[in-house]
Amino acid sequence: MHRALRHFLLLPLLAWSVAHAAVHDFDQGTFDRLQHDGRPVLVMVHASWCSTCANQRIVLSGLLQQPRLQSIQALRVDYDKQEDVARHLGVKDRSTLIVFRKGHEVGRSTGDMSREGIAALLEKAVSNAP
Repeated sequence: MHRALRHFLLLPLLAWSVAHAAVHDFDQGTFDRLQHDGRPVLVMVHASWCSTCANQRIVLSGLLQQPRLQSIQALRVDYDKQEDVARHLGVKDRSTLIVFRKGHEVGRSTGDMSREGIAALLEKAVSNAP
């Protein structure tokens, strides 16, 4: 099978497995508790039909397994079903990633699928910088 076609066919399966491995569905109570505790948090605003979101999940699966980034708690907001949460977070589009450190937002990106860009964003959640 052609390599590109194989990757295209495997993408939904990989995205599904990643989504169920390291990411939890967004719950306001959990988010508030993590914020109160000062834990590093990643909020992923995604849509099930979004190919950019699927690519982000694949990149995130590898990054969130790195020892330095394992402490990040990842929460998924369903863009189509949790519009109120997305609006409260100031999200205007799916494929938005937001990181929090010590109870404060420290970075966000929309549509970035690059490993380097997402890694730099996640780094803000665990950095010791003010």
